[in-house]
Amino acid sequence: MNEYFRSVILHKTGASSLIEKEMIEELWSGYGKILRIGLENASVDSVVVKLVQMPRYKNHPRGWNSDIGHQRKIRSYKVETTWYDSYSKFSTARLPQCLAIESKDNEVLIVLEDLDEAGYPLRKSAVSWEEIAECLAWLAKFHASYLGKSPDGLWEVGTYWHLETRPQELAVLDDQRLRAAAPIIDEKLNTCKYKTFVHGDAKLANFCFSESGQVAGLDFQYVGGGCGMKDVAYFIGSCLNERECERLETKILDTYFEHLQSEMNERNVDLETEWRSLYRVAWADFHRFLKGWSPGHWKINSYSERITAEVIKNL
Repeated sequence: MNEYFRSVILHKTGASSLIEKEMIEELWSGYGKILRIGLENASVDSVVVKLVQMPRYKNHPRGWNSDIGHQRKIRSYKVETTWYDSYSKFSTARLPQCLAIESKDNEVLIVLEDLDEAGYPLRKSAVSWEEIAECLAWLAKFHASYLGKSPDGLWEVGTYWHLETRPQELAVLDDQRLRAAAPIIDEKLNTCKYKTFVHGDAKLANFCFSESGQVAGLDFQYVGGGCGMKDVAYFIGSCLNERECERLETKILDTYFEHLQSEMNERNVDLETEWRSLYRVAWADFHRFLKGWSPGHWKINSYSERITAEVIKNL
């Protein structure tokens, strides 16, 4: 980390000194890293720093090295800084407080509250129904916070798999019926009456848990406008197998909408009716991306195939 960024952290936290305690992870395709920074004589013991560094060469883990992908990633980091700077404070769903945003010499620094220190130290690779329900409650709070808002400076259409940003994956999709239906599925989601901000990458790995089971969310590179069902379908696909996805589908939606309605000023039956009808459409939309991006992916299963076939039939 350069000296300027170190001075920014010291100034914003009031610390007398700092130390790089650990690298939490490298950013996708070599675009930087996330660090935990220890602080001396500050009000908190540590902060988390997202350090974005434009790579000299492209190194996508699945071989998708292109200018399209590069520009998408650059845009995603601009979106994330705009999100933290202008929108994050309006969320009733728990997320890290942003302490500073700075840029210098083609690098971007985002200084965030350390959620581990704030009481959310647990990460889950498998979850109980109670933990799933907490994540659905988080998504409901998040979506309720931004209903009807315009995503200025964010992705006009949120999620990292949005069709317009994924022409290469569509071009190599072997499923001809799905490829033909993809624009119609996309349009159906994008023209819904009720829109909010979607997280855009609401997988299980982006939730932090407290010892008592409460959750906080992170990673807002793909936040933007859209139907909340995109987040719900994607989240469920990240933590349940195909049998559980099918068995629990009604319970999942009932739980989410119970929380969503309680977060709104008044009950909105029309919104719930519209979004419930789009849950499987949102599932098919992500399935389209996945089959083009990684045809052997574990998330491609009989439930997804059947749901997608039904969606295409009913378009």
